[in-house]
Amino acid sequence: MERIKPRTLSGFMELLPEKQVRLEKMMEVLRNTYSLYGFAPLDTPAIEDAQILLAKGGGETEKQIYRFQKGDSDLALRFDLTVPLAKYVALHYNDLAFPFRRYQISKVYRGERAQRGRFREFYQADIDIIGDGKLDVLNEAEIPAIIYRVFRGFGLTRFQIRVNNRKILNGFYGMMDLTAQSGDIMRTVDKLDKIGPEKVKAILCTDCGLKEEQASEILRFISISGSNAQVLSALEGYCGKNEMFDTGLAELRQVTDHLAAFGVPEENFAVDLTIARGLDYYTGTVYETTLLDHPEIGSVCSGGRYDNLAGYYIDKPLPGVGISIGLTRLFYVLDEQGLLNPTLPSAPADALVLPMTNDPAPAIALAEQLRSGGVRVQLYAEQKKFKQKMSYADKLGVPYAVLLGEDELNEGVCSVKNMTTGEQCKLTPRDAAAYILQGLQAQNGPIILE
Repeated sequence: MERIKPRTLSGFMELLPEKQVRLEKMMEVLRNTYSLYGFAPLDTPAIEDAQILLAKGGGETEKQIYRFQKGDSDLALRFDLTVPLAKYVALHYNDLAFPFRRYQISKVYRGERAQRGRFREFYQADIDIIGDGKLDVLNEAEIPAIIYRVFRGFGLTRFQIRVNNRKILNGFYGMMDLTAQSGDIMRTVDKLDKIGPEKVKAILCTDCGLKEEQASEILRFISISGSNAQVLSALEGYCGKNEMFDTGLAELRQVTDHLAAFGVPEENFAVDLTIARGLDYYTGTVYETTLLDHPEIGSVCSGGRYDNLAGYYIDKPLPGVGISIGLTRLFYVLDEQGLLNPTLPSAPADALVLPMTNDPAPAIALAEQLRSGGVRVQLYAEQKKFKQKMSYADKLGVPYAVLLGEDELNEGVCSVKNMTTGEQCKLTPRDAAAYILQGLQAQNGPIILE
């Protein structure tokens, strides 16, 4: 039989168990945090009718989508979680309570060129709040509070949620009689962090058709900086010239006022006029989150307010606000930077029960008692020598090995060995469970180091 060389496709990530456990822990933080704010879990099909997915696509999206025929069906793999959400809300409109709050942590697929930290299959972790006709700006203030709690749950403190409002930008461009070019201008400005002000200015003049003084004025406007209060105060000087600008500034002020009540410290939140978000469907508050000590990573969480979520599928205004975390990319970059906590327990079990007698029944009973006490237990069933059993425990990385031999059976106890310190003690099964859980509690630390 001809052997086939095993390989993983380019742009697809496979992890060894130790790293997979860390990724799962990040997902656990996300699920717990999203649930804490009343978001319901949702899962949509990975494969959809291509017509459904491409309704809001076209352009680059259509080039990147994985599309295939199955019989008479024209099918495609989802490329994000927003379009499937739009279809879901339109399809189940009569069954949902609005505002509808959902979270989804699922894989998406994009046939773009695979490169370092960029994948063709990757996890996104999204939350969205969808309104029926209207959606209060308070929801736009709650989103940064959720982002803050997620990243604190990861163990991070040095991060910043940067916030702006698209109405402010659209209103400003309206004052300059540049409304027709506003979409192109915002897509260009969104590249500021990547290419710098000089190249942005050049693109504004050459590709967007702006005069040099117009490009300079835009760069001066978006460079307004200082504390949140100082930036908002500077923006007051533009009030009264454009209704949309005034509305956007009022909304941004509401968001900043509410954030203190949500418990978000000002050092983790900044009004930043350079944040534009290149996608055209954003209409209000927009967000980008960066790690302050690792600006090279770029935005690790982004999103914003939109007012026509499902216009392609249903004749009802369904405004929403949401954010997306590119979880696979974030995990990859953090791992590459050495920021994932290497001491975090990553074994598939807390304890490995090792039968030391020919009769496995007592070891089975012990394993069940420990599990009943809340300990994750693996029972070692192989007939190997003691040294091989301990070598397996070491390689697996279990925190505790629990030995059960003739002496332990006669005394009604088990021997519990701490695999880190080498300390060993004899305990009853009930005390052993409490001892292991107490030790595990001391080992738990942040997922991400700073």
